[in-house]
Amino acid sequence: MAAIEIASVRKVYPGNVEAIKGIDLSIADGELVVLVGPSGCGKSTLLRMLAGLETISAGEVRIGDRVVNRLEPAERDIAMVFQNYALYPHMSVRGNLEYGLRNRRTPRDEIDRRVKEAARILEIEPYLERKPRQLSGGQRQRVAMGRAIVRKPRAFLFDEPLSNLDAKLRGQMRVEIKRLQRTLGTTSVYVTHDQLEAMTLADRLVVMNGGVIEQVGRPIAIFERPETVFVASFIGSPPMNFVPVSELGADAPGLPAGTDLVGIRPESLSLERPEGPALEFETIVELIEPVGGETHLHLRHTASGRTLIAQMRGRVVEAEGSPLRLWCSPRALHPFDTRTGRRTD
Repeated sequence: MAAIEIASVRKVYPGNVEAIKGIDLSIADGELVVLVGPSGCGKSTLLRMLAGLETISAGEVRIGDRVVNRLEPAERDIAMVFQNYALYPHMSVRGNLEYGLRNRRTPRDEIDRRVKEAARILEIEPYLERKPRQLSGGQRQRVAMGRAIVRKPRAFLFDEPLSNLDAKLRGQMRVEIKRLQRTLGTTSVYVTHDQLEAMTLADRLVVMNGGVIEQVGRPIAIFERPETVFVASFIGSPPMNFVPVSELGADAPGLPAGTDLVGIRPESLSLERPEGPALEFETIVELIEPVGGETHLHLRHTASGRTLIAQMRGRVVEAEGSPLRLWCSPRALHPFDTRTGRRTD
């Protein structure tokens, strides 16, 4: 196991296309850090540079006490789990698990011990003699993780490993990966575009956009206090509402200097007026989405024509096309300055 240090790392492709723009990040020994962001933000490129699959244009990557910039992937003592499993179809599960160890000339008894331990941890013991084509997607992903585990690497790198699974299996495998990482205590870097995966898996979340890091922190801390307009818009489902301060008028006193935009989480809009000062929104219901134990209301603000989303617990009796008055406490507002894109409080 090892800490990972990323210092002033850049990736520039031919044509002076800068994919990673001077990133600094420290990952503690045993920590599970999730890189999240939209397509093209640079998260997979950064992971591939850690793995040695992409060259580093500038800066330094350190795994444990070694600078690994010029080391081949096999020399970095890391294990990578891909979204496409990357299993050898002609080999049994046991053969897939043993392959890397045999190449390293690991003693036979040690191979047997490690394979047995990984199979037990991942609950794939009944499948050791099967071929990958005889397994479900979830079972194949377990084998891919098992192949990483048996190597006992200093770090695990996960590149969107659950994106090929259906929603139910993704949920199950999230739990498996979290449990596995807690059991092994191996430093892990996980890339995903899926917010739910990111929020539930991460010890710390790294939100990326346009080749830079927008914010780093515990998932709940980022959700409760996004530092930029981008993070506020990206983290949260349904997404945050944004309203210019000019549309709030006299109902928005006490905002920090420089604030010209406020964010409102959908769950902060209420059918009941809160005690004390409150912002009022007259809206028309345009679409109702029942989502299990809650309801998402897509609304049109009558004063501005702006679209808003409200998240309500349980079922809502309002009909589409009906007027609806909503309230929000000023304490729930997230204040931003659009000139800097940053929070003002």
